[in-house]
Amino acid sequence: MSPFSHHQHSSKRFFIFLLILAFKGVEVKGTTFTFVNKCDQTVWPGILGKPDLGTTGFELKRGTTRAFQAPTGWSGRFWARTACKFDNSGHGTCATGDCGSGEINCNGNGAAPPATLAEFTLGSGSQDYYDVSLVDGYNLPMVVEATGGSGSCATTGCSADLNRRCPSELSVEGGDACQSACRAFEKPEYCCSGAFDSPSTCKPSMYSQIFKSACPKSYSYAFDDASSTFTCTGSDYTVTFCPSSPSLKSLMDSGPGQSVEQAAVATTSWIANLATGASTRSQPFAASKSAFFVAVTFILSYLVY
Repeated sequence: MSPFSHHQHSSKRFFIFLLILAFKGVEVKGTTFTFVNKCDQTVWPGILGKPDLGTTGFELKRGTTRAFQAPTGWSGRFWARTACKFDNSGHGTCATGDCGSGEINCNGNGAAPPATLAEFTLGSGSQDYYDVSLVDGYNLPMVVEATGGSGSCATTGCSADLNRRCPSELSVEGGDACQSACRAFEKPEYCCSGAFDSPSTCKPSMYSQIFKSACPKSYSYAFDDASSTFTCTGSDYTVTFCPSSPSLKSLMDSGPGQSVEQAAVATTSWIANLATGASTRSQPFAASKSAFFVAVTFILSYLVY
């Protein structure tokens, strides 16, 4: 074998090694969720979603923040539990938003209504869908802000104290939360169930309109899609409990996030995914495929030459 032939084989092995390194180096940027507590007291955020983020519940003291990394395609919801009492072993219950696990971690359980919910389905190189929902009632102000993304990326949520505006027939004992009319009266016209299970038959009630008037960008009843679902691509998100409204002037804009047609199509699919934990979006690596295959093509062309 000539020295030149040996050099050719060595070069090929070297570039194959680079190819492997390039493949291993391909990473899809995840989404950072940052939680901020501006309330006057400690809250205990709960997490329900798939895949697991490493915790399903944690303590967030007044004036503190905590961040988590979520993979593309993650679908789930966040909320705050209030007035919790946990012992040294982490066992206990909460006055509002309790998830019934008896622990700081919710372990796959959702919030007991009433609770303010932030809901997300993350794209994979495509749009994220997000909203703040009062459909299951309200327990404290919460706002979601998108940063670093592209698209409309509107701030949404409810910065108002609905507990002070809550009708007496919806208020829970102690006034720490405000129920939805569905939960309070259990009637199909309020729950959008039975004969009222469609946008054409289930209309805003006087109670949902109270919520909508105070928080125009939040879901107020089951089919409140057009002005309550928002999209953004490649963003990180900050979820603030008890926000200071002067710094969130964009929240005061009451315009819809997208058209009725867009919202209806998008919401039907992503809310179904939210319930099942499934994702119909692209698989991971989609966001990085282009750059990766350019590198592969360059290396292979060199080897062939």
